Amino acid sequence: MTSETITADAAGTWTLGDLTVNRIGFGAMRLTGSAAFHLGTPSDRKRSIAVLHRARELGVNHIDTAAFYFSSLRSANEIINSALSPYPDDLVIVTKVGPFRNYSGEWDTSARPDDLRGHVEENLRQLGRDHLDVVNLRRMRQDSIAEHFGALAELREEGLIRHLGVSDVEPRHLAEAQAIAPVVCVQNRFGLDSRNPDTDEILRICGEQGIAFVPFFAIAGEGGSHGATDGHDEAVLAVARVHDATPAQVRLAWTLAQGPHVLAIPGTGNPDHLAENIAAGALRLTEDELDTLNSLHQQGG
Repeated sequence: MTSETITADAAGTWTLGDLTVNRIGFGAMRLTGSAAFHLGTPSDRKRSIAVLHRARELGVNHIDTAAFYFSSLRSANEIINSALSPYPDDLVIVTKVGPFRNYSGEWDTSARPDDLRGHVEENLRQLGRDHLDVVNLRRMRQDSIAEHFGALAELREEGLIRHLGVSDVEPRHLAEAQAIAPVVCVQNRFGLDSRNPDTDEILRICGEQGIAFVPFFAIAGEGGSHGATDGHDEAVLAVARVHDATPAQVRLAWTLAQGPHVLAIPGTGNPDHLAENIAAGALRLTEDELDTLNSLHQQGG
């Protein structure tokens, strides 16, 4: 399962509005360092650029990023711009707005609705684009997202944004957004060992409505922003041994098996891990294996 000949189309495709992407994409969070944000040591810039070039060679056409993905020396958006601009016609870049980090890297007050234009324009500037393919509104604990999502819908009408999504939401927030403008994707934390009834319900709703469900931290588990978990249940290890795969590949394969509308955006700054992540799209779990892993998920949370 570590073959570098397996490409991102092995898992099939999905559409974000009118944009077709391979179901295995790439998350840019780890381009900037050994862990996200200011949590690790800054990455080697040439290596991060090489990872993006390799991702394209392996068929990745869906990259997830954000202006707040930066370390003391590196910006994910700047690295993407340097590595991939001028951008290929098939490349879909998805970003998110809402959270805010100041120039020292500390988390600051999240965006008000009237701040979102500035957040969108900053992503445009860093990426060197005149529009953003998809922008996700990351909910920052507010009870209603109507005003924030409405502000993004206005920017969509102006042509700065092509499609909209939401992140870290409950079913009621998705419905609230859909009453304002079309939603092409939902990003929530979701993984084999993390269970949230609201997110499980979102997963089901997205499948019924043909909306992409794009989980984050699907590999990282409890590690979250710090990186992939080293703690694996014996059931995961047993499945990995049968398929000559890594536990991370099993986690990704299980995630993709939750429905054809489920995408994966594993992130890494390591070229070898990149190839392994993409190869997971070709891993097919048996019904018995899925039953075992589904039971493990039901015990999580």
